[in-house]
Amino acid sequence: MAAAAAGDAVFRSIKASNSVSDEQLSILHFLYGKNFERAMRILDQGGVQRIVGIPSGRAVYQVAGESKNSDQYICFAEHHCTCYAFFYETVNRGEQLCCKHQLAARMADAHKLYKEEKISDEQLALLLLKH
Repeated sequence: MAAAAAGDAVFRSIKASNSVSDEQLSILHFLYGKNFERAMRILDQGGVQRIVGIPSGRAVYQVAGESKNSDQYICFAEHHCTCYAFFYETVNRGEQLCCKHQLAARMADAHKLYKEEKISDEQLALLLLKH
């Protein structure tokens, strides 16, 4: 899990400085490989939305797949994603540290590069039940 801790440290550093260096990008690419490249494409397409429940302030990310017509996935950026790859590659096989949707959500969070929608806590609960 040293790789996961290294990734966490880089994301904390990016968020604290609100900027990303070439070295940080290289580290993230080394740690996450193809998933990092795919996450950056999602981010470039504006595919990350932060959904905030009111009044609790609890938030989740809704992240698009890479293509415009793809599904939307619910992410708790550091812990869980509803996509198939998260369960297959991350949880079951342990081949990846996380999925591309989680990486896109984390990078969007670090730079505030997301669309934000505020909904009631009840609506947020219903959204989570659907996934």
